[in-house]
Amino acid sequence: MEAATPKYERAYRSVLGQIREGRYPVGARIPTEGELSARFGVSRVTVRRALEMLVQDGYLESRQGSGYRVVTLSPASDTCLTSFTDAMLRAGREPTTELLGLDALAPGDPATADLPAGLRDREVTRIRRLRRVDGVPRMLVVTYAPTALLPSVAPEDFPGAGPGQSILRILAGRFGLDWSAACEDISPVLADGATAALFAIPQGAPILRQACSAFAEDGAVVFHEDVFRTGAVSFALTRQARVPQH
Repeated sequence: MEAATPKYERAYRSVLGQIREGRYPVGARIPTEGELSARFGVSRVTVRRALEMLVQDGYLESRQGSGYRVVTLSPASDTCLTSFTDAMLRAGREPTTELLGLDALAPGDPATADLPAGLRDREVTRIRRLRRVDGVPRMLVVTYAPTALLPSVAPEDFPGAGPGQSILRILAGRFGLDWSAACEDISPVLADGATAALFAIPQGAPILRQACSAFAEDGAVVFHEDVFRTGAVSFALTRQARVPQH
């Protein structure tokens, strides 16, 4: 007989889902332990354990006397799953997004040749977006997801400004996508003509390519993303493990 999910884990998943959906934006304080205890019908000790798990996972920070505050949509230990929008807003910058294209690719389309095997043999939706910071083009982001997971997707689903422009928030909040792991490849490439024009750089100039695939718990590919960056780029990679609680 399968063991029941612990109450603290259910509370953890519920709050995490609300963060990903955008109910609690970056910088917002979440409800108090007492309020969440009443909402979930569990003890404050159980709620506190769930919130501390979210702190350890990088979603929340705890400040004495002011409760818990959302710091990001996803933990910084997962580079390609860290919200660029959230990071720029926290830094006091102004990120914006221009939707360049939204189309469906049939199984076997040449444009899917370099995608993970779980995406090449099915129809996928391709989303092309140009990300700017303070008006300057910084990233070309091409996201691929199974069309079946994005019902009725439309240009209106992709805001151009504010916290809601985060693709992670769109996929989780608007379409209910969920992922638990990711793999990433980072490599230098030379800008082709179209990409160079977007960044206003010479064709053949070196840029950075991040290829990221996100997976569900069963190993299925939820989405794949190719991110092309220009300008100075630095990464701070950390690995944080939950502290066992008994």
